[in-house]
Formats: sequence, structure tokens, C-alpha cells
Amino acid sequence: MIMWWIFALLSAVFAALTAIFAKIGIQGVNTDLATAIRTVVILILAWGIAYFRGGIGTINTLTRHNMLYLVLSGLATGMSWIFYFKALQLGKVSQVAPVDKLSVAIAIILSVVFLKEALTLKAALGAVMIIAGTLVLIL
Repeated sequence: MIMWWIFALLSAVFAALTAIFAKIGIQGVNTDLATAIRTVVILILAWGIAYFRGGIGTINTLTRHNMLYLVLSGLATGMSWIFYFKALQLGKVSQVAPVDKLSVAIAIILSVVFLKEALTLKAALGAVMIIAGTLVLIL
């Protein structure tokens, strides 16, 4: 039951490392090229994991609905990375990373609007605190 939390924490650690490594790696580099290189690395890693863990064998179970939303997710990810790298090139990690994490508050709002998830007091308070914390860090 706690595995989701461990995976989420590992995601946060690797996201933080992404910001640090990217800031160092994009010095004097076109950010679109940097994003393309990063994407190739992720592409190889993701397909390798899918292959070795048996995920490729289930590709025929994907519906058009699955594919549409996975493609849209991929496009959103790509746009996020492009803007993130450009922001990192122009700004400080200590300011860019918190703004990027506003995605948590935005995701909470979008989950209520589009997925009809219940907005609990805890989630609303957390979103407000994320927004307030971001403003404290960037102002």
C-alpha cells in the first residue's frame, strides 16, 4: 500500500536531479536540441524497460481511446520539457523548479473539472499552500 508513496518520492528525487543536471547541461546549448537529446535518452530507456518487463507484449490491448490520450499526454510532456528547459536556461533552478511544481495545484484543479474527482478540504488546502509557497520562493 505504501509503494505508491515510495515511487512518488523517487519521482520527486529524479525530477530534482533533472533540474540540476539540465541546468548544468544546457549552458551555451540550444534548449530545443537539449530537449531532443533528453527525449532520445528517455525513449531508449522507456522502450528498454517496457521490453525487459514484458510490457511490449500487451501493446495489442491498447484501444484508440488509450492511444489518443497517451499521445496527448506525450505532446503535453514534450511541451512541458521544452518550456522547462528554456526557463532553466533563463532563470535560477531555485525559482524555475517551484513554478514548475505548480503543476501539482493545476492538476488538482483539472482533476476536479475534467475527471470529476472530489475536491477535499485537504486537497484544496494543499493546492493553496503550494501556490503560496511558490509565490514566496519566486518573489
